[in-house]
Amino acid sequence: MRNLSKTKLLAYRQCRKRLWLEIHRPELRSDSTATQASFAVGNQVGEIARQLYDPKGRGALIDPKLEGFDTALARSMVLLASSKPIFEAGFAADGALAFADVMLPVRRGGKRAWRMVEVKSSTSVKDYHRDDACIQAYVAQTAGVPLAGIALAHIDSDWVYPGGSDYDGLLVEHDLTAEAFGRAEEVKAWIAEAQTTSRRRTAPKQGTGNHCADPYECGFLAHCQSQESKTEYPVQWLPRVQNKALKALIENDGLRDMRHVPDELLNAKQLRVKKHSLSGKPFFDATNAAAALAPLKAPFYFLDFETIQFAVPIWKGTRPFQQIPFQFSVHHLSRTGKLRSEAFLDLTGKDPSKPFAEALIASCGARGPVFVYNAAFEKTRIKELAVRFPKINSALLAINERVVDLLPVAEQHYYHPSQQGSWSIKKVLPAIAPDLRYEALDGVQNGGMAMTAYMEAISPKTSSARREKIRQQLLDYCGLDTFAMVRLWRFFTGAQEAE
Repeated sequence: MRNLSKTKLLAYRQCRKRLWLEIHRPELRSDSTATQASFAVGNQVGEIARQLYDPKGRGALIDPKLEGFDTALARSMVLLASSKPIFEAGFAADGALAFADVMLPVRRGGKRAWRMVEVKSSTSVKDYHRDDACIQAYVAQTAGVPLAGIALAHIDSDWVYPGGSDYDGLLVEHDLTAEAFGRAEEVKAWIAEAQTTSRRRTAPKQGTGNHCADPYECGFLAHCQSQESKTEYPVQWLPRVQNKALKALIENDGLRDMRHVPDELLNAKQLRVKKHSLSGKPFFDATNAAAALAPLKAPFYFLDFETIQFAVPIWKGTRPFQQIPFQFSVHHLSRTGKLRSEAFLDLTGKDPSKPFAEALIASCGARGPVFVYNAAFEKTRIKELAVRFPKINSALLAINERVVDLLPVAEQHYYHPSQQGSWSIKKVLPAIAPDLRYEALDGVQNGGMAMTAYMEAISPKTSSARREKIRQQLLDYCGLDTFAMVRLWRFFTGAQEAE
């Protein structure tokens, strides 16, 4: 009988088919950029945890990938006879395998025991974290480890980095001992069921659905979708499904095609998506779109931000996962119709927040609407900057007072079948201005790629030539976002006909 790792047991908890594929067809797995980035974040938080739980550096780190599983398990047992912290200690028992993030020696009744801490890069305790802790505790105890307790440590999103590589306070613990110890029989059943699944000759039958991304994004999704018959008008195109009866049809009855959704279960927006997707004809309420924007007078500003966030902050005064703006683009349309662009981009590796804020004030002028697409994002970032820099607080908040959101105009007055139920600018733009294409950009084509490019650009290991190439890619990408808004504004106001 093979030992199933905690990761595979959690995969089983998500989907039996996923577990089977993990074991028998791992080559079919394709993790997204976001998933790979989450692995990197987890490793970084793990390194910080080792510093926090072992500030004097006396502990031992086990590396099963380097040492091999058998050696790692054997060395773990030897180290459990010591009295120093152990990181990534491994245990195998009852057909399961687990490696603990942190093992701390304690005394219970005059005897040595261990307190386990599982470290997560999230900002709260999730239900699947509780399952995780239950598995860890069960395997360790079944392997004979005198476990005194288990806690989960996660990031405190309210903590502010004081600088100087001082990360004391970054992690906050939640004791899960009673729950983890009390669910041993439940975990034992999971292992038995997962073992049965792993021994199957063929994959369990399981269609794709919400479970493919809950609680983890599954790397086998593309493979599973390729095995299913194609749906011409997927119900996933229906925006913001909240109706309980409709949810039941989708989740319980397996309804997949919009053509089979009763109209009475749809709101006006969903009905529009269904009607125009099926007809293949766009919807455009040109009169009311123009009327919504008619009261606004030039000069006009079209604004877009790019931001970066760190689970482990690198700049003093910032919080974990705080969205730090490092770039903006502004297109300015004057009263005479002259269009010009400005941009800010800081690749020095220093906190870009204050120079960003100052440049933003200078670029947005003193009057005239500031158009954005999905205003909540930019307005929230501006409010955060205003709190951080009181001396320019009023000037920043004055920009927020002028912000006009183009997204509601698009949502209320325009829909093209090619949008597939989405009003993201990257879906609306190709329908209105097909000559502008994000996929034609070099290197950076979306926000996630912009974050990745920024991280590479500020790395000391990046050459100056590569950094300059990234600079141009970022400028081109952010610039397209704001020029796209210019084109949308012209289309909605009637200043430009649709191509």
